[in-house]
Amino acid sequence: MKVQGKFIVAIGAILLLSYGLLFLYSSNRQHDLIYGQAEQQARMLHRQVLLTRQWVADHHGVYVIQTKRDQPNPFLDAPAIQDSTGQAYVKRNPAMVTRELSEYASRDGWCKFRVTSLKPINPANTPDAFERAGLKRIEENGEKEIIAIENGPQGRTLRYIAPLKIEASCLGCHARHGYKLGDIRGGLSITIPIGWADEMITENTHSIILYALFSIMLVTATISWLFSTLVSRPLAQLTSAMDRYPDQPVPKPRHKLVKDEIDTINDTFYDLSRRLDVSRTALDNAKKQAFQNEKMAALGLLTSGIAHEINNPLGGLLNCVKALEKEPDNPQLVKRYLPLIDKGLRRIEHTMHQLLNFGRNTPLELEKIDVDQVIQECFELLGYRLQKINLQLELSLQEKYCIDIEALRQTIVNIGLNAIQAIGEAGGTLQVWSSAGDDRITIRIQDTGPGIPPEILDKIFDPFFTTKDVGVGTGLGLAVSFAQVEKMGGTLIAGNWADQGATFTITLPANRNCPLETLSSNETEMDTLS
Repeated sequence: MKVQGKFIVAIGAILLLSYGLLFLYSSNRQHDLIYGQAEQQARMLHRQVLLTRQWVADHHGVYVIQTKRDQPNPFLDAPAIQDSTGQAYVKRNPAMVTRELSEYASRDGWCKFRVTSLKPINPANTPDAFERAGLKRIEENGEKEIIAIENGPQGRTLRYIAPLKIEASCLGCHARHGYKLGDIRGGLSITIPIGWADEMITENTHSIILYALFSIMLVTATISWLFSTLVSRPLAQLTSAMDRYPDQPVPKPRHKLVKDEIDTINDTFYDLSRRLDVSRTALDNAKKQAFQNEKMAALGLLTSGIAHEINNPLGGLLNCVKALEKEPDNPQLVKRYLPLIDKGLRRIEHTMHQLLNFGRNTPLELEKIDVDQVIQECFELLGYRLQKINLQLELSLQEKYCIDIEALRQTIVNIGLNAIQAIGEAGGTLQVWSSAGDDRITIRIQDTGPGIPPEILDKIFDPFFTTKDVGVGTGLGLAVSFAQVEKMGGTLIAGNWADQGATFTITLPANRNCPLETLSSNETEMDTLS
């Protein structure tokens, strides 16, 4: 998963957790508030009923016109009276007024309430299960009110009950029942439907959920857009620039008024790429210089030995010249010595031509060459060192191939010099094979020297690593050869062969057509390094 996806998932999880906690808190809070409102409504109704009862009690009851619905209460003293016209009136005490007001409220769907007691005088005031349990708690624990939520056929209801105490105005009726002032006569039970509260909570819950989902989607989309604009897209551009480097130069970052961390990374990468370009140019120049230095070192070693090869024909030439000076008119002498002088001069010319070709500082480029001829020329150049060595050339390349002639020439000479030095003064055999197959050219050079110790076999291509005495070798010959072969797309592998001595295997691509773009790129690269 990409960073953007992880970031969005993390933000979404945080939002879900935050909204979840907020939802739980809001749900509990609105539950407490709405049910608290219903409880407060029950308390207010309780107080209102008490005041109504007290008013009726203070006036020793209320008389209303007797009707079919309003009949005398047999549990009261003087339940009915008549006026002078014969109109009958029935008495209504606080309990009856409470019951009849409850009937009105119940028909209106608001609430219902009634007086109840553990010792009811009127059977209609017998408590139900909630009222009985509440009256017992009030009587035993002295609780001021009991509140509960019940599920009924008509939905959820809030049940409320609080004690009714005997007051002075109540003694007229209840003193005969053994009650005293301040005694608990029973309780006022109130039942309030709270379906409206459940509907309100459900509606609020749906609103909160919809708002939360909309907010999460909006915040997620906004954060995704911001992350893509401010982080993901700049990082993708930086990654693309890194992938294209060093084939394409890194463009200079556009500066902003206020830089952020991505801008700092862009600036740092740009500075790093500039330093790497400078370092790479310096390294290429150093490689080029090392290549030339090693070539000149090998050339110096060759020259010191070839001087002897040149001095020998020069001595013979001087003798011929002196003989001709003594007898300039002797035609037989001229006929005899002129071919010898020509042969000696051509031998010296050939040797110097090889030295000049080897020492020339030419740019690296591919050209179609006869590889076997280059190998022969290299060992002809080393001929003065092969007097005690049996050189065996088994060259079987029949075609010309696109090879960097200078790199190949220096590689063959470096490996050949190492083989000659390994064989030493005692003499031995130096074998060279060339072959082609599977689109590859293989050149193998083997000697009968002591071989390469296994413990240093993986170090011989390291720069400046040498086992020779000080002043004899620089430790760059094999390193330069390895680099040149690798640059041509080949491999250089060293090892020991079965009987004795070391073997070096050069493998190069067997290209027969030299692409112009390769030549152009090499020439451009060398021009840049220059």
